Amino acid sequence: MQTENSLAVTSFDHITLIVDDLEATRKFYVDFLGMTESQRPAFDFPGAWFQIGAVQIHATCSSELAGLAGWGDRQVKSISRGHHFAFTVDNFEDAMNAINNLEIKIGEGPKTRPDGAKQVYIYDPDGHLVEICSSVA
Repeated sequence: MQTENSLAVTSFDHITLIVDDLEATRKFYVDFLGMTESQRPAFDFPGAWFQIGAVQIHATCSSELAGLAGWGDRQVKSISRGHHFAFTVDNFEDAMNAINNLEIKIGEGPKTRPDGAKQVYIYDPDGHLVEICSSVA
């Protein structure tokens, strides 16, 4: 609902992640998750952009200006309630096989949500928490 002071955003554009190892990040988001690396403007600092659908992840290398990689210890007691972002997969069992075969670090799960969707929380190379979930059953 738009009000007089509403920005009326039209879509979700991107998130930025601070990373230490750009190649490890590329392997995780492109080779493992299947995102596409997209053209990045000629910024004067290292980074890469990854895209799925209309949404992008902007990976920026850690530096004095960008800060440290990862999210650090946020004193989270239940990781599914803490900072994370999620991707949907068509075949959850295939996703779990790939996660296990590549020995991707699992934070929590797999488990089934109350609506029937399956979910697992994994970590990217810098400790960002990524949820992989199925469509609602």
